[in-house]
Amino acid sequence: MVKVTGGGRGMGAISAHFRYMSKNGRLEFEDDRGVSDTGREAMNALLEQWRFGGSLIEENSPRREAFNLMLSMPRGTAGQSVLQAAREFARIELKEHCYVMVLHQHQENPHVHLCVRAESMDGVRLNPRKADLHRWRETFAERLRGLGIEAEATRQATRGEGRCYQSLWQSSAQEQGRLKRPAELIKSGGAYRRNRVGALEAWAQIVSALRASTKAEDRELAARISSFLQESTFGRELAAQRDRAVHLRRPMLGTALSLPQAIQDLKRDR
Repeated sequence: MVKVTGGGRGMGAISAHFRYMSKNGRLEFEDDRGVSDTGREAMNALLEQWRFGGSLIEENSPRREAFNLMLSMPRGTAGQSVLQAAREFARIELKEHCYVMVLHQHQENPHVHLCVRAESMDGVRLNPRKADLHRWRETFAERLRGLGIEAEATRQATRGEGRCYQSLWQSSAQEQGRLKRPAELIKSGGAYRRNRVGALEAWAQIVSALRASTKAEDRELAARISSFLQESTFGRELAAQRDRAVHLRRPMLGTALSLPQAIQDLKRDR
């Protein structure tokens, strides 16, 4: 996962994020020059470089002066490998920008917090869009594969997933026991549903073509894809919806997930 978690509008916000990333200097942080350090004095010196290097960053700014990224992998992935992949990712995608990164391993999954200065050394401002984020994920996944770690940069909709990720303030509040209401774990709403239905339509066409093949391995792949979709978050959501329909004696989905029929039923119910 590569995610933009926010950004600092001025040195006040950037300093606060530096402190969060490094746990007030207790964790080792690394900058774009490859220099690693710890401690509050080193962190404050780096902040002064950011404040005065290039265009002056005021304490409070009307525009975003930095972007906060998080590069994450599931539990069981070696933390140092995640850090190395993040290091290589930043050298490729964030060259000409000042950035600092910190590895976190104290939570369930190893992840790297990376703060990048919005203005490059050439005065060009960073403005990531959806296409940029997907390319970033692909670059990060490629760097991980280069280290022998299986990683793919597929979108959640393609995988039939709908996981929500906590904001940094929620993670921080949870660590300190101040989070009053747990964050939603699964996405919902019209946009979520439309994206998953669109992905399901694409999968339905692929499965249909594979089932019509004369090759046994293609038909086997079609069955594996159907099984994969049934076990996905959206597939289980469809199954639960089917069970509710059966309970209400309302025809919807069959006993097994039929992709074309599932699409028609979903479109009818939207």
